[in-house]
Amino acid sequence: MKIMAKLSIVTCAILLLLAATPASAQGRIATVDLKKLFDNYWKTKQADAALKDRAADLDKEHKGMVADFNKATDDYKAMLASSSDPAISDAEREKKKKESEERLRSLKDQQETIVKFENQARTTLDEQRRRMRDNILGEVRKAVEAKAKTSSFTLVIDVAAETINNTPVVLFNTGENDITDGILSQLNASAPPEALTPSTPSAETNTSPKGNAAPKTTPTPKK
Repeated sequence: MKIMAKLSIVTCAILLLLAATPASAQGRIATVDLKKLFDNYWKTKQADAALKDRAADLDKEHKGMVADFNKATDDYKAMLASSSDPAISDAEREKKKKESEERLRSLKDQQETIVKFENQARTTLDEQRRRMRDNILGEVRKAVEAKAKTSSFTLVIDVAAETINNTPVVLFNTGENDITDGILSQLNASAPPEALTPSTPSAETNTSPKGNAAPKTTPTPKK
């Protein structure tokens, strides 16, 4: 609520300032759809593909670790059962019991390794996603700034922006000075032909904040 109150105060102050300023002194205002620029920029699609490939590699490695863990669990169960076999000597049963206890400790170590891998995989994907997102947004912002300067705009408003309550910041817009398509064309001018083909949802919608999930949690060994 405090954040919303501050946002409302700032918004009202800006609107009052614009209303009180003569039209000749306000300068030219343009609008841009930042989400459209981000989603349709060819480097965003490229980044999304890279994230999916990285997630697939991590998932494959994780599945291999879990498969080894499950096999070791089956071996442990068989060893534990043999340690209770009345047909063998007491000394042999004691030996197998110690071996099964060592195998259980090994299983717990494997479990800890898998858990650490899962946590690191999430961190790796999150960092890669954030880094790619920041780099792409930086390039998009430079393109917007360049267009604004060459067209003598003093203010560019993102019509796709939302408040903390997921309501639109811009409630009305004629689209008269919208520069989205022009900037998008500039951004994609150097794209390789295959990068502009229709594809699945972009990195912004598909990988932020959740997509490209890290490997699922590991099973637990049972005594």
